[in-house]
Amino acid sequence: MGFFDKLKEGLLNTRSAIKEKLDDVFSVFKAVDEDLYEELEEALIMADIGANTSFEIIEELKERAKIKKITEADVLKEELKTLIGEILKDSDSSLKLNTKPSVILVVGVNGVGKTTSIGKMASYFMAKGKSVMLAAGDTFRAAASEQLKIWADRNNCPIVKHQEGADPAAVVYDAIASLKAKGADILICDTAGRLHNKKNLMDELNKIYRVIKKELPDSDLETLLVVDATTGQNGVMQAREFTRQTDVTGIILTKLDGTAKGGIVISICKEKNIPVKFIGVGEGKEDFAEFNPTEFCEALF
Repeated sequence: MGFFDKLKEGLLNTRSAIKEKLDDVFSVFKAVDEDLYEELEEALIMADIGANTSFEIIEELKERAKIKKITEADVLKEELKTLIGEILKDSDSSLKLNTKPSVILVVGVNGVGKTTSIGKMASYFMAKGKSVMLAAGDTFRAAASEQLKIWADRNNCPIVKHQEGADPAAVVYDAIASLKAKGADILICDTAGRLHNKKNLMDELNKIYRVIKKELPDSDLETLLVVDATTGQNGVMQAREFTRQTDVTGIILTKLDGTAKGGIVISICKEKNIPVKFIGVGEGKEDFAEFNPTEFCEALF
């Protein structure tokens, strides 16, 4: 089964949630009126697209209907699909990793699949012929570096790690030194997944940023936030918090398979204007790929 087929399968619950709710609305209404818009907005919210994003989508839909003189509900339905597709395609999901070396800083709360995403990402880049190194910058959580080492061994790529409780910036500093010595292409850095103490989190991340900018001033840097799709709008809240704390350049959306809450992709793209860069639709290494907005939209509808 190809990735697109897995994506379609993984989005089955999300697709059903959105389709069923929209079909329910459009089965009742034949003409476009204010009641239809109200029902549509509620359907989008129930499909886990979020209140703010749903409101903005409906306002834009009203404007388009007025300009295009849309009066029939079926025509409005197609316009809604087009609008959602444009939201997804408007975000630049391409990775900015053009320098050698390049750095990926991975952030996110505990339990969202950060370590697994790093391991899959390493495998993804290595399959493309890139040499990858890992930095175990989460020195706060017990066994975090050991879990990352399992993935490093599985991928046969080097890892730099210190003892539990060590300074994360020191781990990244040593990893950069090793990266330079080995001439590797990409350094992927794990970070602590704490949000309860934002000051400590920010201080740690700022220190890591300073080390990267000082040691690799000309290297491309992506800061990717890992979000668990099953958390729905909580994932959007995490995106909101982390973008306040750090310069997030993209999202890794995990666990898309088996959830009806994939609509958060639309919320994140619209509300936070942060592109989704990777998605995971299963447990295997091959179930992880760069986000393709066109494919996602096709799989969704």
